[in-house]
Amino acid sequence: MSSLTIYQKEAWYDLISVWRTPGFVLPALAFPVVFYLFFGVLFSPAGSTNHAAYMLVTYSCFGIMGPAMFNFAMNIASDRAQGWLTLKRLSPMPVSAYLLAKMVTSLAFAVLIIVMLFSVAAIFGNVRLEQGQWLGLALLLLAGTVPFALIGLLLGLTLSDKAAPGVVNLLYLPMAFLSGLWLPIHLLPQFLQQLAWMWPSYHLSQLGLKLLAMDQGQPVLLHLTILLLTTAVLTGLCLLIFRRYTGAK
Repeated sequence: MSSLTIYQKEAWYDLISVWRTPGFVLPALAFPVVFYLFFGVLFSPAGSTNHAAYMLVTYSCFGIMGPAMFNFAMNIASDRAQGWLTLKRLSPMPVSAYLLAKMVTSLAFAVLIIVMLFSVAAIFGNVRLEQGQWLGLALLLLAGTVPFALIGLLLGLTLSDKAAPGVVNLLYLPMAFLSGLWLPIHLLPQFLQQLAWMWPSYHLSQLGLKLLAMDQGQPVLLHLTILLLTTAVLTGLCLLIFRRYTGAK
């Protein structure tokens, strides 16, 4: 069996395994769409499309974060507890195929969420963007999935299968709120606005809002640098813990 076939099969089986878990699939797909429909469309100020467009960006960020964090954290913690991760490590399958499969699953959910939110925004929110803005926002969101997947991987490698869901929620929900993803960031108290800078979700949302000229005005390079540094630090921590766990050199 070729290496490409191994990667393809592992990605497919991981996606099927997650898709057969309604307790994960339904909330992951429904929550961001329902929240956006209520707070971005139905409760939008009369005659305003700017609010719907602004909240489209922030709720899209909120939507792609969840599947990435939960898929990695919960499934890897569960695989560790049940011995599957050890078995896969001892098998001829490369460890990278296991991790890449989880990333593919996270991206697949991100694509579904983006398509649903964009459709709701265009049909019900009367959001009208240039083709380049739609495409640029979608690509940004897909790339922005990476740091949240790494957060999930870090939690999955360090937490038990019972602790992982609760800890992810304790991180995921406050991160979304403090980043201004549920409410426009300028509506938060000043000290909370300052705390937003510590979260990668804030910088991702600001890059998305910059595509629509609705951001807070900081330079693109600043947000990109912080996101890349965050991703690099998380990657280093995950590699260090993973190598200690597997005994790899």
